[in-house]
Amino acid sequence: MNDGTAFINLLESGGWNGAAFICSETTGPEEHHVEEVPAGTILSCNRWSAIPSFDAFCAKRGIRIDEQTAVVIDIDKTAIGARGRNDHVIDEVRLLAMRRTARELLGDAFDEQEFQADYARLNQPLYHPFTTDNQDYLAYTCLILQGGVITSEELFNAIDKGELTQFSQLLSLVDDRKRGLSPSLQRMHDGVRDAFSRGDPTPFVDFRHNEYKVTVEHMGRLKDGTPAEQLLQEEIVITREVMEYALHCRHTGALVFGLSDKPDEASIPNERIDNYMSLHATETHIVGGG
Repeated sequence: MNDGTAFINLLESGGWNGAAFICSETTGPEEHHVEEVPAGTILSCNRWSAIPSFDAFCAKRGIRIDEQTAVVIDIDKTAIGARGRNDHVIDEVRLLAMRRTARELLGDAFDEQEFQADYARLNQPLYHPFTTDNQDYLAYTCLILQGGVITSEELFNAIDKGELTQFSQLLSLVDDRKRGLSPSLQRMHDGVRDAFSRGDPTPFVDFRHNEYKVTVEHMGRLKDGTPAEQLLQEEIVITREVMEYALHCRHTGALVFGLSDKPDEASIPNERIDNYMSLHATETHIVGGG
């Protein structure tokens, strides 16, 4: 489910027409790519600073940004953690949350180097047919490999040979061997298995709770006046160009929405977490042109 697919699904579900701006910032010359899709057009660009030109792009296609328009802005890696500019901090935070979860479950038995190696290998497009690029599945699998009931060699060989093609098969395999797991990993496995059987797409709740906490801890953490380059390296920041465009759209009368695929567990505090705000209400610094 990339941004383009999400845009097409929005158009099809509502019977609407529209236009989308998708950016991943890179160095080198500014580039634009236009793709016509059913009922809409996608403008891809490698500069967030190109957002102000989007109104003219829409106008040429008969789309006015006014009271008849809904503007949907992706939150993750667009409104915050801009792709190509600040998104690496979001990725680092997610991995930090996985490691925190692993330490809580494994204690001194946690092998960070081995965990990192397994994650780096599994988090590649080659293994997306197995993981479906689901970070809960990745976190669970890397933890199970630490538990000793299946080795990395056995897992990757089974995937490469087509013997292990779905995450559900791994859950069944671990179910058969779970007596070899520590009590904490057994509880973790049972929770993931039960949530998965209920159709929950984000079944690793403890990992997602840690992802939420670590994400909040990386928003607004540095002092005001910190250089922009340091903010981009160490903090999840608001993308100024996106923020200004959202304010512009609201001023024109458009309905402005934020869209996120993060589950509730990774977005809002629960009863065990005090003194934290929901992600959309957490203050952080603003970085970008304008």
